[in-house]
Amino acid sequence: MIDYSPMWEYMDIHGISQYYLLKCGIDNKTIYNLKRNENITLLTLEKLCKAMNCTPNDIVRFID
Repeated sequence: MIDYSPMWEYMDIHGISQYYLLKCGIDNKTIYNLKRNENITLLTLEKLCKAMNCTPNDIVRFID
């Protein structure tokens, strides 16, 4: 199972808002999917990493 809770924790720690993600080109549907631990594309993962200056390990974890 994919879990995006590390991303929300990272955002809290670094003061990154959802509004900032919207301004960086991440759309509402993607944020909706992230909140529900649904699939996103690797291109979107790359955009998130660039916008938040982090690595994929800071955004997603896999749970058995």
